[in-house]
Amino acid sequence: MRLHRLDITAFGPFGGSQSVDFDDLSAAGLFLLHGPTGAGKTSVLDAVCYALYGSVPGARQSGQGLSLRSDHAAATTRTSVTLELTVAGRRLEITRQPPWERPKKRGSGTTVDKAQSWLREHDAVTGVWKDLSRSHQEIGEEITQLLGMSREQFCQVVLLPQGDFARFLRADAEARGRLLGRLFDTHRFAEVEKRLAERRRAAEAQVREGDAALLADAHRMQQAAGDAMELPELTPGEPGLAEAVLTAAAVARSTAREQLDVAGCRLAAAESAQAAADRALADVRETARLQRRFAEARERARLLQERADGHREAQARMERARKAEAVAPALELREAADAEHRRAAAAQARARALLPDAFADAGAAGLAAAARRAAEELGGLESARRAEQRLTELVQERADLDRQERADEDVLAEAEAWLAGWEATRAGLQDRIDSAQEAATRAEQLAVQREPARQRLAAARTRDRLAGDTDGAAERARRAQEETLTAKAHWLEVKEQRLNGIAAELAAQLADGEPCAVCGATEHPAPARKDAGHVDREAEEQALAAYQEAEARQADQERRLGVAREALAAATAEAGDSPTGQLAEAVEELERLYAEARRDASALHSAHEELRRAEQEHERRVAARQQAEIRAAARVGHRDRLDRERAALEEELTQARGTLDSVAARAAQLERQVALLTDAADAARAAEDSAERLKDADARLADAAFRAGFDTPQAAAAALLDDAAHRDLQRRLDAWQSEEAAVRAVLAEADTAAAARRPDADPAAAEEAAAAAGRRLREAASARDAAARRCAELDRLSARSAAGLTRLAPLRAEYDRVARIAALAAGTSADNERKMRLEAYVLAARLEQVAAAATVRLQRMSSGRYTLVHSDDRSGRGRSGLGLHVVDAWTGRERDTATLSGGETFFASLALALGLADVVTDEAGGVRLDTLFIDEGFGSLDDQTLDEVLDVLDSLRERDRSVGIVSHVADLRRRIHAQLEVVKGRSGSTLRQRGH
Repeated sequence: MRLHRLDITAFGPFGGSQSVDFDDLSAAGLFLLHGPTGAGKTSVLDAVCYALYGSVPGARQSGQGLSLRSDHAAATTRTSVTLELTVAGRRLEITRQPPWERPKKRGSGTTVDKAQSWLREHDAVTGVWKDLSRSHQEIGEEITQLLGMSREQFCQVVLLPQGDFARFLRADAEARGRLLGRLFDTHRFAEVEKRLAERRRAAEAQVREGDAALLADAHRMQQAAGDAMELPELTPGEPGLAEAVLTAAAVARSTAREQLDVAGCRLAAAESAQAAADRALADVRETARLQRRFAEARERARLLQERADGHREAQARMERARKAEAVAPALELREAADAEHRRAAAAQARARALLPDAFADAGAAGLAAAARRAAEELGGLESARRAEQRLTELVQERADLDRQERADEDVLAEAEAWLAGWEATRAGLQDRIDSAQEAATRAEQLAVQREPARQRLAAARTRDRLAGDTDGAAERARRAQEETLTAKAHWLEVKEQRLNGIAAELAAQLADGEPCAVCGATEHPAPARKDAGHVDREAEEQALAAYQEAEARQADQERRLGVAREALAAATAEAGDSPTGQLAEAVEELERLYAEARRDASALHSAHEELRRAEQEHERRVAARQQAEIRAAARVGHRDRLDRERAALEEELTQARGTLDSVAARAAQLERQVALLTDAADAARAAEDSAERLKDADARLADAAFRAGFDTPQAAAAALLDDAAHRDLQRRLDAWQSEEAAVRAVLAEADTAAAARRPDADPAAAEEAAAAAGRRLREAASARDAAARRCAELDRLSARSAAGLTRLAPLRAEYDRVARIAALAAGTSADNERKMRLEAYVLAARLEQVAAAATVRLQRMSSGRYTLVHSDDRSGRGRSGLGLHVVDAWTGRERDTATLSGGETFFASLALALGLADVVTDEAGGVRLDTLFIDEGFGSLDDQTLDEVLDVLDSLRERDRSVGIVSHVADLRRRIHAQLEVVKGRSGSTLRQRGH
């Protein structure tokens, strides 16, 4: 992969459009990306990563979308990143635009445009660019497939973050495992471990479930067998569990079958005894029933004889009632006619009571004639009624006209009073608008001055704070330098003392008969002895470690001093030489004036609104006055017409009302009179008709009583029975006859008479004997059923246990096999000597490759002193970890990477990063990486080490690579000629490029 060109617009700190020509920078093989802190060096790398993957590296990826946009960009400029590169022999151009919150084209406010992406490819034959895709997902998949790396791998391999690899170099095995797992995608091996563990747990659960089911069946069989089965104490997984259960089950089944045979014999005997007792009980109960039946019949016959006289009287009463039924229709007709005549007479009396005395003796015809005359007079009042209604309407209309006249007079008076002060009101509102407009203009002018003044004040405060920090940092750097010189002098002194006494140290290793390591002699007549102040190797190493720690602290303090001085210079350039107090007073005065102008300008909108409302009110008042004047002119003619029509109607109504107050009262009087006369005429005719029908009904009733054999109608009426009395009498007669017939039938039965001659039966004794036989039968049947159920349950449970053992055998075998494999993969098996997990084993192999590739460059950077090696030494919990040690050729000892100094840690981590890049590249399918970036870390190197590191980086050109160094170290600007400088300014950062 080789980068050609990068175009940035409104991205990060870059407010405008910037371009980077990587072809020009890469011609020298090594180029420098530098600039002050916070200028945007890392943002250039973020733009490359965003163009390829649609997101920025590491922790910065939380700031996606709208936050990628530059705060310095114009509101109408959209954020955009375009990258042109060659990968896998294809020249591509990727353009990405994050979501953009832009001003609305219509109206106020903003709207958010969605993210956009384009992928184009250059056709070498035609020389034109052709579009490939506009889909975010398709472009991401295409780039990931071509590079063979995910975003995390790309950020570790191409954008080499030195801080991450320094932590990786000193990290423990678990942290190294997480990083290597992300880069080499070894999580699938962890998934294998997880799946094996899950299969082991599942198989173990199945085996335990099978054992638990077998034990449960055994306890059920013991419960079913009762005392016939003895089960030893058993637990799941215990050897011999199956054999013990099956043996006990066989003994229980045999015993249960014997008990079933005995219970069957007892049941047969009980059934025979029960049948005999039931037959004897039935005979006794039948004899007792016949004896009770005969005694009851004799008693019923005696009672019938006592009621014989009452029965004959009831028969005679029923006969008279049958004769009187022929007279019943005439009686009903006479009662109906009498009731109707009484009602008609009462209605006639009520109607006549409401009439005047003049109609007291009038007949039905006279009353009807009077009603017709009153109705004719009522019809003649209809025209007068309409005239009276119209007169009421005229009075209402006249009142409405008077009310409208008074309302219009009020409107005219109010409008004239308001319009009299209109000119003064309008002039006052216009003055308020002009004053507020002037205040708004003054506020806009002050707003332009506020932000620069506030920024300058903030820079001055930062300048004051950094001045003190710089002095403190310089003092700490000086003390660190003195401590380093002291520690170095102490180390050299200790080393010299050890060299002076090295003979005694070598002599301590001599043994009789063994050759000397110096002269080769086997005899040692006078070996040197250690004196009281002897210095050994451990003391020298402690002094060296103290010197290295002091040197690392000195480098750190010097780096902090450089950063503080750069920040102080930037703050001084922005704040100038003005005192902070003076700047603060100026800012405070600007804020006061701005707040006052804003407060005065805030009244502009309300003044405009008040003037608009006043003008609307003026228009409304003028229109209301005009309308009132027009309505007043129209009312004059209308009032005259109403007065003339009213006079004519009043003359007509005076004749129609007569002595009453109104036509309606006269009409109501006539309506009541017509109704009363009509009702009285109808009531008189109804009374006459009902009297005739009553007379006819009396004649018919007398004739019907005589033909039925009664002397008078009253006697026939007394002989009648109502429906309830008739049914009751008939029921008593029928009951007496039925009872007499039933008693005669019972007394005539032969078996009943024979049973009466036998001794009295005793059913209680027979029932007690039958109950005892029944209890014995139920007990025998229950015992036989229990024995049968016991046998069936034991057979079922035994069969299920045997089937469960058949199914459990292959599951137990599979569990043993899976458990061994899972323990081996998890590092807990005895076969796994190093106690390494499967994923750790794969990562250890990768780490060995990385250490080998890093050692090639580390030896050059350290002049052949250091070598990186992978260590399988066991760490916590007795497991082998992902150890990484460094071999020091000067001492010949292998030690932990955490003992390296700051500069040594840098070039060791750089070598490790480059080696990891080579291994991950090979892992990704050998994708060629022609452009690399190294971010920071060079400030901790001395001149000689810096030259060696740059030589190694320069040697990468042998593989036609170009390396970009991201740093603000000033010495690199003299050593690297191809540079891309990031210049920081108030309107945003800009890029300045210088070729080789």
